[in-house]
Parts: sequence; C-alpha cells; structure tokens
Amino acid sequence: MSASYDLAIAGGGVGGAALAKNMAERGASVLVVERERQFKDRVRGELMFPWGYSEANSLGVAASITDAGGRDIHWVDSYAVTDRVEHREVVPTTPQQLPCLACYHPAMQESLLAAAAAAGATVRRGASVREVQPGATPLLVVEENGRVETISARLVVGAEGRSSVVRSSARFSVQRDPEDMMIAGVLLENVSASEDTLEAIYHFSLGQLAIVAPQGGGRARIYLDFHDGTQARFQGPEDLARFIEGCVKTGANSDYFKQATQIGPLATFSGAHSWIDHPYRDGVVLLGDTATSSDPGNGQGLSLTLRDARVLRDYLLNSTDWDAAAHAYAADHDAYAGRLHTFNQWYTELYITAGPEADARRARAMPLIAADPTRQPDSIFSGPDMAADEAARKRFFAED
Repeated sequence: MSASYDLAIAGGGVGGAALAKNMAERGASVLVVERERQFKDRVRGELMFPWGYSEANSLGVAASITDAGGRDIHWVDSYAVTDRVEHREVVPTTPQQLPCLACYHPAMQESLLAAAAAAGATVRRGASVREVQPGATPLLVVEENGRVETISARLVVGAEGRSSVVRSSARFSVQRDPEDMMIAGVLLENVSASEDTLEAIYHFSLGQLAIVAPQGGGRARIYLDFHDGTQARFQGPEDLARFIEGCVKTGANSDYFKQATQIGPLATFSGAHSWIDHPYRDGVVLLGDTATSSDPGNGQGLSLTLRDARVLRDYLLNSTDWDAAAHAYAADHDAYAGRLHTFNQWYTELYITAGPEADARRARAMPLIAADPTRQPDSIFSGPDMAADEAARKRFFAED
C-alpha cells in the first residue's frame, strides 16, 4: 500500500477533472489517474447546451473552458433538408438564460485537469488503472513506468469513459439499447458556415441528421447520424468525400465544404444508449460516460457528465457518510439520466425515423408543435428536469 486519499479518480477528462477540482479546493485529498500524457483529438462531443453550461458555472469550471478557447453559440437553426424551419435564439428561450458553449475537446480536458492540479489535486499522467477492489476501504491498483502499486481511498470514482477498467473490474452490469443510430464525425477547417450558429439538418425520408457545430476560426465539427445498416460506416481520410456527400444529401450546405480540409480523424460510433443501474456500490462510484453513455446524436453527453460531477460533489460535501452520499447520488443519477434517455428516444422516433408511420406521426405532431412549442419537451436545451411520463409523450406526439 503506497498512499491513501479521500478520493481516487480514474480518468482525468471533463467529469473527473471537474470533480477533482471541486473536492480538492474544499480540502479533500484527491488523486487523479490519467493514462494519456497528452490528450488527443477524437470524435466526441464538444458542445454543451444551456443546462450543461449552467452545470459548468455551478462547478466553477466555465472560465477554464473559456480560457481553453471555448466560445458561446447564441443561435440554433433547424432545417428540414434545405428549408430552415427554426431560427432559435438560445439565451431568451431557455430557463438558464445562457447560450450553448463549444470547445475543442482536448483543450478543454487539458484546461480542466490543470485547474484540478492548481486546486491541490495530485495528478498522475501516463499511469493506468489495472484494477479496482471494492470494499469498505476500496483499493485502486495503478501501474506507472512498470511499477504496480495499490492505493486506498475513502471513495474510488470511475470516470474513464465507455471502456472503463474500474467499471468492469468492479463488476457493474452494463445495460444497452439495441443498435440503431450511428454517428460519424470529423473536424474540418476553412468551413464557411456561421460561427455563431449551430445547425441541425433533418432528412426525414432518409432518417438522417447532419450537424454543423462551429468552433471558431473557420473550424467546425461536422456530424452525420444515420441508422445502422443503411450505409457503410465512415472511417479514415479515404471516406471523407463519401462523408461530405452524405452530409450534403441530408441537406447540409455544399458551399461549406468547397474549401474545407480535414484536420481531425473521421470515425463512426454507435449511438446506442448504455447505462448502469444505480452506479455505486462498495466504495466505487461511476460518473459521466462510465455511468451512462447517452446517444451522442442528441449532444447531451458533456452536460450529463457535468451534472454527475456536480450532484456527486454536493452529496459528498453535505455528508460525513460518503457511502450514504454515493448511494443518494446514484439514485438521483438514475432518475435524471433515465428521463434524458426517454426524451432522446422520443426525439429519435419523431424526427429521425423513416417510413410511412413516421411520416404520419410528423404530419400530425409537427404543425401542433410549430403552433405551440411547449408541446415538445425542451430537454436538449433545458435539461432533463421535467416530466417524462405518458401524458408528456402523448402531448409531444399529438396523441392527446
């Protein structure tokens, strides 16, 4: 046994670093184990909707994200192929009265992890977690430079993402939806799109969604959602032309791509929602994608991760019984993440499902939503703190 901490966090990404900063600056002894010495670009979420921005403010990390190049996005345009059907100003139309916040993911990770270290957390990079041993005093087995050591903690946090060693070695059971939506993405520069507007382009008959997410300086992360089995996955630079063709076919403006060049990897991932029921037991707690991996096509992953970090922080700071606090966090997580799962399923069913039945649903529901936007749960922008019951579903689908 080489060391003991109040909190040993596996994973120094957004959720782990935000929690580490908050707990360390309030006097807890915190260890963060991060296997990457330098964060690399991968296809993943880089946008927080207003409810996530609010969580970043509550955690005191919004300034670190801004310092890393984060930028406010004030408008969201929605298209049915090439017809713009909504031009939404975000701040006055959300309860948080905040814009969206976008940031290049590796820069955001570096900034938040530096903030955690500045707050007093011990950060070990280039170290990997080999195992967690749950118990009254949980143990984290860490390897660094060929040396293996066992670290004890009052609480171990798994925040390593979808491929979590903590989650698997602690034998949490992963639940998963059937395969359906896939999401491909790539970072481009010299994109001629607006730098203050997020674009969501729906092609109902294809069952596809293209997203243009600006990052400033002519850069944009472009995503394409499509149903599994409808086309080959996109992977590597040789698929870029086919990817752009798919975006344009969905309805994205072809002018955006005329001068664009690829500056990040092109890859495709499953959008199937996965989760852990009650992500805490025996001194081991999970947050972020390790606890719940939301369908990335709805862009809720970063906001949900920050919600997890804030809720867990609050319970830990307000109780001396961290076992009870972690159980309370897990119960809360199940509730809000469960509602978000339901809302995301509804959005997919109404807007990204093809076929005659789906067309009939849209023909019935969309005119009523246009006349009364409150019929549509505003979970994407405003968060999951609203009813996800049968009455809400019927109102959304115009079955009331």
